[in-house]
Amino acid sequence: MNNTIIIGGGIIGLSLGWQLAKKGIDVEILERNNAGRSASRAAAGMLAPQAEMGFEDIDLFYLCRKSLDMYPRFVEELYTDSGIKVELERTGCILPGFDRDDAERLRRLYDFREKIGMPVVWLTGSEAREIEPFLSPRCTGAIWIDDDAQINNRLMLDALKIAFAKCGGKLYEEHNVEHINISNGKVTGIRVHSTELKFDNVVVAGGAWSKQIPGLPENLMPPVRPVKGQIINLKLNDSCRVTKVVRAPDVYLLPKSDGRLILGASVEEQGFDTEPTAGEIFRLLERGWEAVPSIYDLPIESIDVGLRPGSRDHMPIVGDSEIEGLFFATGHYRNGILLTPVTAFELSEWIATGNPSEALRGFGISRFYKETV
Repeated sequence: MNNTIIIGGGIIGLSLGWQLAKKGIDVEILERNNAGRSASRAAAGMLAPQAEMGFEDIDLFYLCRKSLDMYPRFVEELYTDSGIKVELERTGCILPGFDRDDAERLRRLYDFREKIGMPVVWLTGSEAREIEPFLSPRCTGAIWIDDDAQINNRLMLDALKIAFAKCGGKLYEEHNVEHINISNGKVTGIRVHSTELKFDNVVVAGGAWSKQIPGLPENLMPPVRPVKGQIINLKLNDSCRVTKVVRAPDVYLLPKSDGRLILGASVEEQGFDTEPTAGEIFRLLERGWEAVPSIYDLPIESIDVGLRPGSRDHMPIVGDSEIEGLFFATGHYRNGILLTPVTAFELSEWIATGNPSEALRGFGISRFYKETV
């Protein structure tokens, strides 16, 4: 069976490698730094396709919804292979509004979701505070989504490393790929540490760094850029016991089972800069305080910064290419944790069998260069 190298050891690369190894494929992962320590760790772990969907994102929404439906199977298999139980927490999500503009925006979002059959509920301000008592009394109305969820992405990363190794996969950290080797329209392998290694399949899963991997033909360089995101980890205490995910205008508040309350997340076009900045931290705290005033006295545990891989159209780039054996699994932007199961299950089956995934149709890299081919 074909051997495969995955370039990138984030949550996408690890989960794909794990599923390929389960199928008996000889698979290795090369990570430029430490596996799972970049955007995958800095993410909040929110699984909220219905809360995040915009008017123009219907195809992406259906992919995200499919992936959320796959999560129970994903975490059960992960428990079997790693011995670590990662809980899928169905905490629900509330989208509150605090003024007339918010109310009008929420009503449009509600009408659109109701029209396409999503299970959403419109709440008055008092009804919203019954579900989440720590909401600001200024809340005038809200959308309630009962089945959006969250996951402990840090624990999931630990479990994936163990599962990948137990299934026979090999992970090499601090290995920077120097070149992807291609000959006569087919992948032949890679070069790393000045050594040529032969592989039948190469998967580009390098996150925000995917475009920088040498050896890719110019028309197959994924249009992926780093989009900086800062989040604040607060410590919940008796003065503030938020239990529901609150997705307020310009900020979300995500309570975690380990006692953290995550405030996030900035969206910044700052290249590969990973320094936390006062202005964005102030903005997140201010917006969070407006939604849940009792965060004022919560201790700050830490500030995390990650670089999301944003594609040109903010859709994931997953699938094959015109080069035989060259696959992509990148560009997941703000949905990397959410899209992990569908990427891992569908792309691993594609690579193992050669049968393209119907679920991933339209998300391949060819959409960016088809007009020139």
